[in-house]
Amino acid sequence: MKKKVIALLLLLPCALIMIFSVFLPIITTFGYSLKYFKLTEPNDERIIGFTNYKNVITSSEFHNALLNSIVILLAVLVIGLVISFVIALVLNKKTKLTTFLTAIVIIPWALPPIVNGIMWKFIFFPGYGLMNQILLKLGLVNVPISWITNRPLFLLVIAIVVSWRIIPFSAIVILANLQNISKDYYEAFNLEGGSKWQAFKYITLPLLVPSIGVVLINLTTTAVNVFDEIISISGFQFENQTLMVYNYSHTFNFLDFGLGSTISYVIMLLTGVFGYLYVRNMTVEKVY
Repeated sequence: MKKKVIALLLLLPCALIMIFSVFLPIITTFGYSLKYFKLTEPNDERIIGFTNYKNVITSSEFHNALLNSIVILLAVLVIGLVISFVIALVLNKKTKLTTFLTAIVIIPWALPPIVNGIMWKFIFFPGYGLMNQILLKLGLVNVPISWITNRPLFLLVIAIVVSWRIIPFSAIVILANLQNISKDYYEAFNLEGGSKWQAFKYITLPLLVPSIGVVLINLTTTAVNVFDEIISISGFQFENQTLMVYNYSHTFNFLDFGLGSTISYVIMLLTGVFGYLYVRNMTVEKVY
């Protein structure tokens, strides 16, 4: 009994931190989401139930932001996972340059998102951007491409920027898992006459499932929460808004804390569903 009391006392500081930093804000935000609460109208605060949720879900602005976020998410998942795999497989080969290359690869992840955004803005900026200059010099285009003002191209640019920032972390996670796979599995498989592709399919890939799950969760949360890169590249253009930009715009530009809290809850629910599906898939026992 004494040991249980000591254990509970040791857990108490962590529990209090979780309550005040996670659960209390979640509860408070939900309370605000049920109110008409604008800082520009401080005397008109009132409870309106789930009206904010109805307004958000039926809003064309929300539909536009949701669609943009989904497109960026899907592109980041494909680009990020594939390139992370390739980089991890390359770094897993022991060479004299492996340590140096690992240090170089991690640089994009270490840079602040706003710095990444500004750097890529100079690359894709219409007119004098580096990408347009290269395409014009090579004769691949006759006029500069509007990377930022063209919605599909802009979403592709953001997907590239986000992938470039998050791929290093994803590659290191996969690499760490690769290095923990025993060589005995491959030696035994080679004795049975298996090919390299079969070894990758039946040994490497199944054993990488836990790290792939972590990478997918990380890619998803990063893609859904992308904000700095969008603001630094295009600002608050309506057609380029994602869920986070839409949320920030209503909360801090229009000072509508009621609607902003509602959008926050919708985003939390959407990311929670993705996280639940990933974790559930990771914990399901598979037989290979």
